[in-house]
Order: sequence, then C-alpha cells, then structure tokens
Amino acid sequence: MADTAPDTPLELLNRVFGYPSFRGAQQRIIEHVSAGGDALVLMPTGGGKSLCYQIPALLRPGTGIVVSPLIALMQDQVDALRQLGVRAAFLNSSLMPDEQQRVEQALLDGALDLLYVAPERLLTERFLALLDRVRPALFAIDEAHCVSQWGHDFRPEYIQLDRLHQRWPDIPRIALTATADAPTRNEIVTRLQLGQAELFVSSFDRPNIRYRIVEKTQPRRQLLDFLRAEHPNDAGIVYCLSRRRVDETAEFLRAQGFDAIAYHAGHPPEERRARQARFIQGDNVVVVATIAFGMGIDKPDVRFVAHLDLPKSVEAYYQETGRAGRDGLPADAWLCYGLSDVVMLRQFIDKGEGEERFKRVEHHKLDALIGLCESIECRRRTLLNYFGERSRSPAATAIPVSRRWTPGTAASRRRRRCPASTAPGRSSAPRISPTCCWARTRCASASSATSASAPSASAGS
Repeated sequence: MADTAPDTPLELLNRVFGYPSFRGAQQRIIEHVSAGGDALVLMPTGGGKSLCYQIPALLRPGTGIVVSPLIALMQDQVDALRQLGVRAAFLNSSLMPDEQQRVEQALLDGALDLLYVAPERLLTERFLALLDRVRPALFAIDEAHCVSQWGHDFRPEYIQLDRLHQRWPDIPRIALTATADAPTRNEIVTRLQLGQAELFVSSFDRPNIRYRIVEKTQPRRQLLDFLRAEHPNDAGIVYCLSRRRVDETAEFLRAQGFDAIAYHAGHPPEERRARQARFIQGDNVVVVATIAFGMGIDKPDVRFVAHLDLPKSVEAYYQETGRAGRDGLPADAWLCYGLSDVVMLRQFIDKGEGEERFKRVEHHKLDALIGLCESIECRRRTLLNYFGERSRSPAATAIPVSRRWTPGTAASRRRRRCPASTAPGRSSAPRISPTCCWARTRCASASSATSASAPSASAGS
C-alpha cells in the first residue's frame, strides 16, 4: 500500500476491505502477528482466515510471503486483492518466464504488499536467495494441514517449510487451516517448529449448514430429486471420486436441464480456469468435480455441496462441505452413501504404496467417517466432537439411521424407523438418516415430524 496506509488494523479493515468490524478472534490474531508473534490459526471455511495475514502484511514493513498449495487459490485471491487496490502477485508454473521475471523484479523493488508462491518454488535455493535480498513482512502458510503425513491433503514440500524459521528466525509466521484434528494440530506444530506460537481455535460449527446423508440406491436419480426439490436454480458443487463419474454426472445433469459443468485435472489448464470463472461469476451453475476443486474458491452463495461418493475422511468431508453457505444463509450438505463406497475406499488404502502404519491411520479415519454417516446422534454434534469441540447447541438430537453395518462388513445390519425421515408423499421405507437437525434446534418428535418445517439458520458463519 502507499506510505499513507492507516496505522491500525481496524482502519485498514474499513478502508481497504470494506468491513465495519472484525469477527471472532480476527483482531487478536492480527494484532499478535503484526507485533511479530507466530500463530497457528484454526478457523472454519468462510471465517475470514485470509484477513489474518493480509492485514498484518500491510501493517508491517516489507512483503508478506504467502505459501499456497493450489494455482487456482493463488489466482483467485490475487485477483480479489488487486481489485481492492492491494499490490499483490503470485509466482507459479502458470506464468511465462518474462511474467515471472517481472514479478521477481517487483519484489526486489519493494512494489508488492503480498506475494503468493507455491511451496515447491519457495524452497528452491534461487528463490530463497531472492528473499535474502528483501525483507519479508511475514510468512503465511495457508492450508497448513498439508504438512500432515496422515492428513487428506498431504504435500511433501510442506514438511520442509521449517526452513523458513531456521533462515529467518525473526520473521513472524502464521499457519492457517480449516481442518485439523488434535493429532494433525500437533504435527503442524512439530514440523513447522511452531512450539512458541499462539494457538487460536475458532468454533468449527457452521450453523447455517444442514447435514444430510441418504442411503445410496440410485445415486444420480437421488441427486436429481434433491436438486429439483430444493435447489432448482441454485449454484452448487457435486463431488465425485473419479473423472469418469464427473463427466457422466455433468452430462446427466445437463440433459435434465441444469447448467452443469465438469471440472477435473484431465482438462487443460486454460479450460479449467475458464470453467472455474464461469462457476464463480454465474448465478445457478452446478460444477461437478473431483476433490481438487474448491480449495480457496471465494464464492459466497454456494447453496449446496453434494457428494455422490464417500469422501476419504471426516476432515475432507468437513472441508468440502464448508464451501457451502459462506454468506451465512441456509445451505445443504448432502451425501449419498453406500456399502460399495466403503469397499472401494478400503481397497484404495490397502493397495496403496504407503507404510503399514500409514494405512492403519487411513483405515481409522475412514472408520470415523463411517461412524459419522451411521451415527444415531446429531451429526453436527458428532462432527464437532471429532475436532475436539463440544456442541453448544441445546441437546440436538438426530433422526436415527435405518440401516447400519459394521465398518468393512455387511454382516450386521439392522433397520430403524423414524417418522421424520419420511417426507409427505414419499415412500415410508426406512432409510439411512437423511437429515441432521439445524443448529440450536431439536429433531421433530414422532407426532409432529411430518408437519414440522426446517427452521431458519442464523446469520453468519
């Protein structure tokens, strides 16, 4: 920013970003990092993590260096910052050599407030030597859970990011993630040498999101029924496990009249960027994608996230569903789940090249996700408990599951009935619990389940 930049975080928040006040722990985090302290920040998607390093980078002398794992994430955030008048740039493989040279020269000239860079490039001796010639304002390590070997988004390069502290011990570091259970948090602290960092943990509760899980019978037809009944003109994301399933599902939805596009790594980079831009700018575009889509995408009005296949872990499920309802308005997280998903994911784990202890951890994470799917308790409460947070919702209950099996087998099955699981005009056949109570509400009782309507979600996330 210019030399006349405001002196306080709140002034910057008002003038540059256009927000009247901070939310939650944002101000404490910003003041701590601006004063030179290290921080580990756990904050849900939509909670405003990026401001926690963007504002300190503007307040401190030098350029804030942001480690970001995905090209799409960098481009989206840099474009948004430039529109606000912040001098931001990124360095990654999408740039031509002459473009990279211009960004590097801008860094040397002190003409950048924030520079986003992939960990692979950051850790090269050439780039480290370049940073020796400037003064970094701070190091922000976004998506810090990528450092965990047991996590769902492990990136080997993240393990080496402790070199930043070794080389620049006086430069503050802030590591941020939306998904980290207790073991992952400990691994982040250990591997990034954040033992002296202040820990800021926000609530993982997303009260505006309703979590629903249905038994998989005819997945595409079930998805179509869900979209037609509840989101006929809304933007949303449908996740599938394979590229083939992505293409087939997008084609199916288009044939049914939806503005659906496919997104996966099999498309050329330019085509992926164009499809991402169409989704972000459109009002009712449905993107069908593999799990690579969505990280760092700032589209507040995503009204639903649907899974046609079981995610790999609770962390992955939480992160992906968290892309819905970032504007605080009601949104749905809908999952279609069947025994075949469990069998397939177990086979993926067993056939993988990882060590046996890694496979055991992966099986444990899958078991935890199966437990979430089959829980007879409120799924919101189960989800929060997984991340070590007690639900503050008043005694939320859940619609009981109708079919249950021991993880990995189909030997023990039992059926339950719940009046709330049968909507008027639909079959009364028992199913896996299709819904979780909205936050701070109770499940409808047996006598009123079929007549009660869904409560409104509270504003904000």
